[in-house]
Amino acid sequence: MAHSVELLFDADTEDAIRRQWAALVEAGLPSQAHHRSPTNRPHVTLTVAERIDAGVDVALRAPAALLPLACRIGAPVVFGRKTLVLARLIVPDAGLLRVHESVDAICGPHMPSGPFPHARPGQWTPHVTLARRLAPTDLAAALDAVSSDAADGTAGTFAGLRRWDGDARVDTLIT
Repeated sequence: MAHSVELLFDADTEDAIRRQWAALVEAGLPSQAHHRSPTNRPHVTLTVAERIDAGVDVALRAPAALLPLACRIGAPVVFGRKTLVLARLIVPDAGLLRVHESVDAICGPHMPSGPFPHARPGQWTPHVTLARRLAPTDLAAALDAVSSDAADGTAGTFAGLRRWDGDARVDTLIT
């Protein structure tokens, strides 16, 4: 299972994303709301690898100290081909890109097999996932569902940083 370092939203921004999740549920579509783990919450993955050693936590306090950080929720974005991931783009600005580059540099030595390529600076697409395993035939309905509570351009805030250990299914808040 993968390990990651993730940005967490403040309560108001998290509520806006959860409304998007709920709109998908109401439309009878896949949604992150169906994932019942106590650690399931809207987030933006900064880096991901097969494993990230817990020893990185102390060094991650430096980028965590840059929070809170303003963010803007952008348009829907779709990943995949046979089954889709529906997400909201997080419009990258200089502050977010600095945090991302910092986390990438800090985590590198703590990732025995290195980061997954799509998480590297210059290849990363900041986003918050709304639904996984969406059938291509359901895409139009999903877009209709989330556009009824249009989050495009919504100002938000990143308020926290966590490291997710996918093997142990434990998240560690970085303070």
